[in-house]
Amino acid sequence: MDDILLLTDKIRNTLILGESHFREFKSALEGRPENKKPRQVKSICTDIGEALVSFANADGGAIIIGVEDDGTITGIPHSDEEIETMLNAVKTHVYQNQSLPLANTNRLVLDAKTLLYFSVNKGTTMIYQLPDGRCVKRKDKSTMPASVDQIQFERQEIKSREYDSQFVDGALVTDLDVKLLQGIADEYIKGLSVERYLQQIGLAEYAVNDLRLRRAALLLFATNINKWHPRCQVRFLKVNGVKIESAPNYNVISDDLVTGNIFELVIKAWEHLRSYLAYKTEFGANTQFEQKYIYPEDAVREAVLNAIAHRDYSITNAIEIFLFNDRMEIKSPGALLSTLTIKNLYELEGSHESRNPMIARVLKENKLMRELGEGMKRIFNLMQEQELAKPELYSNGLWFSVTLSNKTIFSPKQLEWLKLFKRYHLTKKQKQIIILGLGDKGITSNDIYKALNTNSLEVFTKEVTALKGLGLLTDLKTKQNVNNIAKRTKKDKKDIPRYRVNLLE
Repeated sequence: MDDILLLTDKIRNTLILGESHFREFKSALEGRPENKKPRQVKSICTDIGEALVSFANADGGAIIIGVEDDGTITGIPHSDEEIETMLNAVKTHVYQNQSLPLANTNRLVLDAKTLLYFSVNKGTTMIYQLPDGRCVKRKDKSTMPASVDQIQFERQEIKSREYDSQFVDGALVTDLDVKLLQGIADEYIKGLSVERYLQQIGLAEYAVNDLRLRRAALLLFATNINKWHPRCQVRFLKVNGVKIESAPNYNVISDDLVTGNIFELVIKAWEHLRSYLAYKTEFGANTQFEQKYIYPEDAVREAVLNAIAHRDYSITNAIEIFLFNDRMEIKSPGALLSTLTIKNLYELEGSHESRNPMIARVLKENKLMRELGEGMKRIFNLMQEQELAKPELYSNGLWFSVTLSNKTIFSPKQLEWLKLFKRYHLTKKQKQIIILGLGDKGITSNDIYKALNTNSLEVFTKEVTALKGLGLLTDLKTKQNVNNIAKRTKKDKKDIPRYRVNLLE
C-alpha cells in the first residue's frame, strides 16, 4: 500500500509548501530566540479556534501547532494535560460547542518533537463563530472578521456547495489523465506519486481497500469527462446583430461546442474563443505582426476561467458565451451565491466565495487562477485600461453572467474633443482630465480627483504636472487666489475652479 499517504508524510509535505489560504502554522513557544519558553495554553487554544472557524467559513484548511512561520519544527514542550486541553479547543473555543466539520485532530511526533495537526472541511450547513460570537473567515494568509449575514447559507445552495467534494462510486485513478496528474504532482513536490498527490490536496482518500475519488478529481482530470458529467462544456454562439432573432430571421451564424475536463476546457475554450476576438493585425513595438483584439485578451480569459471554476456543476447545463456585434455575454449555470451580491462585486474589494473550493484550490496552486477573489477586480481594471465600458454583472435564480461591451467609455462628443489632442498620445488618465475641459469649463481639483477615481495627491500631481508640461492645462487662478475665494465664500478650496484645458493650435 505504498500509495497510501501517511499523516506524517502529509505534514512533511505541508511544511515544504508553507502557509497559504489553506494552511497555517503556529508556534507553541514565545520570547526571544535565545530564551524561548512555552506559550500560554489559553493563547494556543485561541489560535486553534480562530484558525479552524475561519477555515470552515471559507474553503477548509489545516493548522499545525509546534511549527514556526517558516516551517521549522520546534515542537510542543507542554505537559500531556495541557496538550489534551489544546486538542479539546475544537469544542471549547467554538461558539456554544458548535460541531466543526473536522477532518483530522491528531497528536503526533515528528523529528522527535510533538506536534498537533487539525484540519477542517468547508462548512456547508451553518456559520461558525468564536466563543464571544464573532465570526471570522480565511482570506489568503489572514484571518479576517466577517458578519454572519455575509456568509449566511441558503438551503438550496448546499447541494451545489458540496458537489465537488462528494465521493464517486466506481471511479478509479485509471479514469484520470495520469500523465497530466504526474506532471502536476512533480511540480507540487518532486517525486510525489499521483495517488499521494490526490490525497495531499484532498481530492481522494483511502477507504478500506481502495482509493476513493471526489467529484473534483474527475471534473479536473477525467480522460472521458462525459462519463462523469454530461455538460462539462462551453458553447459559443456567434450572433449577427445585438440580439438573437427567431425564425425566419434567425441570426446565429455559428454554434460551436467544446468539451473536456476542467484543465482541457480552460485551454480549449480560450483557443476557440480568441479566433472570434481578433479584429486586425498590425506591426507591434518589436516590428513583428501582432493580433489586436476587440476586448482585452486577459479580461476575457479571466472571465472564462471564472465561469469554469465557479459554475454550479450540480446543474447539467453548459457554460454559454454569446458573441454579439456590440458585446460578449458569458453565462454560467448557477446563481451567484447568497453570500455575495452584485453590489459586492461592483465594489471591487476582492469579494470571494468558492462554490467549488477543491477545484478553485487546484487551479490556484497550479497558477491558473490569481489570488482568490481578485479575478473580477482584474477584469474591471483591464476593461478600464482599454477605455471600454464597465462590465455588466447579472444573476437570477438559475445563472450568473458577465457582459463585456466593445463600446468606449467616451461619448461621441467626447471622442471628437479628444481627436483634437491625438498628436499628444495622452494616457487614459490624462484623457479623463482633458474631457473635463469640454465646453471651455473651469475645472476644480475635486473634478480631477473624481475623474481619476482617486484620493491620491501623488496621482493628482503627476497627471496635472504632465498636462501642464504639455501646455494643455493652464491655471485660471493662482493658489493664493483660490485660498482667498474659499475663505470668502466658505467653500472647500478643492471646489473652486482653478484650471482650464488649453487647446493649442
